[in-house]
Amino acid sequence: MTGPRFTPLVASLPATVPFVGPETQERARGEAFAARLGANENVFGPSPRAIAAMKRAAPDIWQYGDPENYDLKQALAAHHDIPADNIVVGEGIDALLGYLVRMLVEPADKVVTSLGAYPTFNFHVSGYGGELVTVPFNGDFEDPVALIEKAIEVDAKLIYFANPDNPMGTRHNAAVVQAVINAVPDGSLLVLDEAYVEFATDGTAPPFDVADEKVIRFRTFSKAYGMAGARVGYGVGAVDLISAFNKVRNHFGMNRAAQAGALEALADQKYLEQTIQNVAAARDRITAIAKANGLKAIHSATNFVAIDCGQDGVFAKKVLAALIKRGIFVRMPFVPPQDRCIRLSAGRPEDLNLFQAAFPLALAEARK
Repeated sequence: MTGPRFTPLVASLPATVPFVGPETQERARGEAFAARLGANENVFGPSPRAIAAMKRAAPDIWQYGDPENYDLKQALAAHHDIPADNIVVGEGIDALLGYLVRMLVEPADKVVTSLGAYPTFNFHVSGYGGELVTVPFNGDFEDPVALIEKAIEVDAKLIYFANPDNPMGTRHNAAVVQAVINAVPDGSLLVLDEAYVEFATDGTAPPFDVADEKVIRFRTFSKAYGMAGARVGYGVGAVDLISAFNKVRNHFGMNRAAQAGALEALADQKYLEQTIQNVAAARDRITAIAKANGLKAIHSATNFVAIDCGQDGVFAKKVLAALIKRGIFVRMPFVPPQDRCIRLSAGRPEDLNLFQAAFPLALAEARK
């Protein structure tokens, strides 16, 4: 008796999870983390209005969500002053990236990204047989000039560019981003991941141009709106591209309660502003903690901060392990030289109190 007949592509791929979740580590430790600061989550949570909306929706959870996401698309259209036909809603940016790759990437197609950039995108590309071509960061910034040059060189189908960036938290200004969009070669599509854009200063994102067929821009309710567990993201692009998502997306993939929560979260811009202020204060405190320990924090435009541990990735990994041993969940970039850093979320004061106490002990242990 034989097992399932996998495609040659799937048979050739490793079974892996791009991120080891804190829950996995907690099971291995046999103990919960005291401070959950590693997953770029917004610990300040969603608007109380969003929570109330999700609670109201719970009794009707026996119903499927609206497969057209009509109300949320209309609200997003009004919020951004663009037509609803230029918006696709999906189960977080991760799912939308998967649908996009499925639509455009065939085996051996070239896809350009930054070495060490968001790995879930790479996971989708590999899963559809695409060939990843990487360019290094320039300092602690993604290098938009190198991305475009490499895309031209290899005739890339897709170019992935995050602004602000994960894992370093750095950003380019709107003029640079627009220049990247303008330089996209014929036959390529720029995948502009703006998951963290609400945390960045004004002048980070250029205005939407929904007629431009060379770019699709992704945003999310997971970060600034504090709804990572609800899985709500959206893409903005030209009509023909957005319409094509209906050929492949899971039409009933959206959670009914999440749809209701996202609507109220979007409407509560006052709470969003409060969250952005809380995150900015937390970033400042993390920077101060790093400085007090003789280290430098990378200036961040996101809800997390990368701290340069002053040596190499081997040392940073020791620091990370020592923090985890003390109940502080953090992560680190995967690729040198960015892996000299650890990265932690902009936590609540009580979270950062725990980190502040544990950090010098972790550094001392790593230096032994």
